[in-house]
Amino acid sequence: MASSKIARVGEETRVDKVNAELVTLTYGTMVAQLCSDFDSNYVEVNKQLDRMGYNIGMRLIEDFFAKSGTQRCANLRETAETVSKIGFKMFLNITPIVTNWTVDNKQFSLIFEENPLADFVELPDDGKAQDELWYSNILCGVLRGALEMVQMQVEVHYISDILRGNDTTEMRITLLRYIEDEMPPDDE
Repeated sequence: MASSKIARVGEETRVDKVNAELVTLTYGTMVAQLCSDFDSNYVEVNKQLDRMGYNIGMRLIEDFFAKSGTQRCANLRETAETVSKIGFKMFLNITPIVTNWTVDNKQFSLIFEENPLADFVELPDDGKAQDELWYSNILCGVLRGALEMVQMQVEVHYISDILRGNDTTEMRITLLRYIEDEMPPDDE
């Protein structure tokens, strides 16, 4: 699918919207509760956010295909454009920039000029959160779960975040392998 057609589908596809401030505040409350539950062990909070996102992504992909009408992508480059211009546009009303491809086309970055999950947010001032907490880590899990459902095993992580004082928010996606359709061991 051509990049311009992908962008057009992202603009034309409408999903019932929930008030953005409600989502932002609810997500913030959830992150704060996780920080409290895990006694500010931000590494564990990041894992929990990723796990939640993974479960969401595994289900969200069906909604994505049903509402966007797109077909399976031919390669990672097309997948990246579709995720950016249709997926993020559909569900968060943002379009991150796809950039920083490796020569082998197995890694790329998404640069977020805006992040609705991070509106109204200040990280805890405990000397650890600025270095350890990836506040929007749920999005990494969402991508991981959604892409796994279309036979792409990926590693997804943030390498910078405006909330941490960086100039940009950048997510790095690495294709680990294509998952082959496998039959259960006792099936013929």
